[in-house]
Amino acid sequence: MIREQMIGKNIGRSGEFRWRGHEISRIEGLSDAVFAFAITLLVVSLEVPKTFDELAETMHGFGAFLISFMLLFAVWFNQYKFFRRYGLRDTATILLNAALLFVVLFYVYPLKFLFSFLVDRFTGGHGEVRLPNGNVVAMIESNDQMASLMIIFNLGYLAVFGVFVLLFWHAYRKRQALELNELERFDTRASIQENTFNCGIAVLSLLIVGIGGPARAGLAGMAYMLTPLVLTVNGRLMGRRRRRLQATASDAQAV
Repeated sequence: MIREQMIGKNIGRSGEFRWRGHEISRIEGLSDAVFAFAITLLVVSLEVPKTFDELAETMHGFGAFLISFMLLFAVWFNQYKFFRRYGLRDTATILLNAALLFVVLFYVYPLKFLFSFLVDRFTGGHGEVRLPNGNVVAMIESNDQMASLMIIFNLGYLAVFGVFVLLFWHAYRKRQALELNELERFDTRASIQENTFNCGIAVLSLLIVGIGGPARAGLAGMAYMLTPLVLTVNGRLMGRRRRRLQATASDAQAV
């Protein structure tokens, strides 16, 4: 339902990239169900709080839920745009999409755990959680555990954007069958490059942990602060190249 409404309003359509997927495929229907289930697993609490203390504890997890939700939505929206642009439903696309859904489901809890810890620390907490029996324990007890958590997060991040690299590369390989024009081919290569940069940041974080050891786990997490800088610079450079290509194409048509 949501996808159909978005398609009808051309939400996500940018530039002159023609849409080839105008109907919701079965694989997209399955994807929506998986993403909905993943968001359900992120919900702060499935039970209505019975006391104000329980309500306060529930609200304390809102920040982690918001960040995790936004990351999942970004993945879903990228997948939505891919199917709109290329409309592929072949075996390779189905398998790659299945791999994406598997990674999303597998990493829901690590994602929520990591951001619950980080939000608690950044809001003045001590990275502790209250167990059902009332005991308060540390969420992460050592640098070794923090390093392991960063490795888990890095592998999930790398897997998600690695799948997107393969999806866009697969679409680019089918550029003739899809009848992609020059600008559409450029945009496809740009998508491959952008997702490759995301993979590169995950690899950098993994190298920091692998080479520096558990003591550098915090630095490995800070490596992701490079993401907005790298993607902004890449976006501007690719935008300039695209405008030049578009101007050249317009001049050629005028002649």
